[in-house]
Amino acid sequence: MATEVYLVRHGETMFNQLNKVQGWCDSPLTVKGIDDLKRTARALSQVHFDNMYSSDLKRAIDTVHLMKDANVVSKIGKIRKLPEFREVFFGSFEGDDIDQTWIQIAEEAGLGPERDVQKIINQVGIYRFREATKRADPRHLAENTEELDERMTRGIENLQDLTKNEDRVLLVSHGDFIKTLAIKYWDKSDGKHDIEFPNNGSVTRGILHKDGQFEIVDYNKDAENL
Repeated sequence: MATEVYLVRHGETMFNQLNKVQGWCDSPLTVKGIDDLKRTARALSQVHFDNMYSSDLKRAIDTVHLMKDANVVSKIGKIRKLPEFREVFFGSFEGDDIDQTWIQIAEEAGLGPERDVQKIINQVGIYRFREATKRADPRHLAENTEELDERMTRGIENLQDLTKNEDRVLLVSHGDFIKTLAIKYWDKSDGKHDIEFPNNGSVTRGILHKDGQFEIVDYNKDAENL
């Protein structure tokens, strides 16, 4: 039996608003973030889910409860938290100014002092960007490509086991993590190059097949387009 997975990105947070690096560190949802999520929750209120899951970070947990409270056709019990679906870890850069962080990473990648992350990734590629992030991190704690891929694979395998008797589930995760999943599992991605960053409160839909394969079938859909 295949399981349909609705991947929702959490709402805007204070660190998003303040332009700070936010991976495993956390900050509360903003008023705008909550308002945007309410639109997503309304759009999904008539979609039946057998279960709802979340990353174990608070911004994701707060988001999944907004989805749960608005849904009128699902009977959801306790939310299970899945640490494998946390955001990408940025090591020592967590909480730092995001522009200054990108400049350090760009210089480590052999570029000039560039603060536009999309331009950096376009020039060096997403995988070299991850490696440069780990090297630029003074403590070298940031996740590189291999570490992140291992965590994604472990997360999909765990989700496969948890949802084997479920037809449709909702899972709240994070922008860079969802984007990286799509780079690997979306047929509109070539598996190597960057794609657009998902919006706060957007929905990405995937299918977990009974043979263990995972595929993304819709990416970064806003509430108005669900």
